[in-house]
Amino acid sequence: MKTYTYTEKKDTRSGFGAGLAELGRTNPNVVALCADLIGSLKMDEFIKENPERFFQIGIAEANMMGIAAGLTIGGKIPFTGTFANFSTGRVYDQIRQSIAYSDKNVKICASHAGLTLGEDGATHQILEDIGLMKMLPGMTVINPCDYNQTKAATIAIAEHHGPVYLRFGRPSVPIFTPADQKFEIGKAINFTEGTDVTIVATGHLVWEALEASKTLNEKGISAEVINIHTIKPLDAKAILDSVAKTGCIVTAEEHNVIGGLGESVARVLATHNPTPQEFVGTNDTFGESGTPAQLMDKYGLNAEAIVKACETVIKRK
Repeated sequence: MKTYTYTEKKDTRSGFGAGLAELGRTNPNVVALCADLIGSLKMDEFIKENPERFFQIGIAEANMMGIAAGLTIGGKIPFTGTFANFSTGRVYDQIRQSIAYSDKNVKICASHAGLTLGEDGATHQILEDIGLMKMLPGMTVINPCDYNQTKAATIAIAEHHGPVYLRFGRPSVPIFTPADQKFEIGKAINFTEGTDVTIVATGHLVWEALEASKTLNEKGISAEVINIHTIKPLDAKAILDSVAKTGCIVTAEEHNVIGGLGESVARVLATHNPTPQEFVGTNDTFGESGTPAQLMDKYGLNAEAIVKACETVIKRK
């Protein structure tokens, strides 16, 4: 089987910052807005090079979304930046009415998503944002897996017309995708070929899925690992082609199993090819304070949990 290794760890929010800085040099229509979290969103380089194209809105996220929507009318491509909880839950009405309903070309860029926000606790962690955003008509939802893919996704969404939700995180995670990758919205990436079970993962869980596939291989189980970086539009063909070979599937995400990637995959399977499925994600719960590693272990968002889910779903074939 193909194996993946890494030589460096880096936070995915830095990938966003690097991608935004590159856009600042190449696309004069890109502007950035922030809700008093410049350092956390790694927007410093863009601001230094393009001070006239940056707007500090302060702790007024609803205003930020309205201003971003207005900027699109003049042909600008606004990238908004704040924590995922404040990018979605706090401003859902503004996103729905001012951005999604009128198909405004706003890029909602959300850091510190999921449990791996860590010590800030449940009030700042959000585990329902993917569900909130994917239900909005016309909204594209992207959740890349490492620094390189986040940078590539940030650059790619500037060329896509329409509202986008780009989700990324705080902790340092392995960099295992190529720096020169071409990011295709809605096109899943098959990392390993397998015949016994399909694992589709998104965000931080992609690396855990690859680690799980190694353990499964040692047990004589052949796992196919697919990186679903775009949750909407979902690459249904990649999923259906894979389960046609394996006959069962596990979905893995740093998100509530209610409303997340797993449910989107289940809908595809129910419609086209009913297939045994197991879900790795949080189970209808809020988070709590702790280190990212502690929380991922406690809530079963790791390679060990994926291995167990694979063993369970294979028995259901």
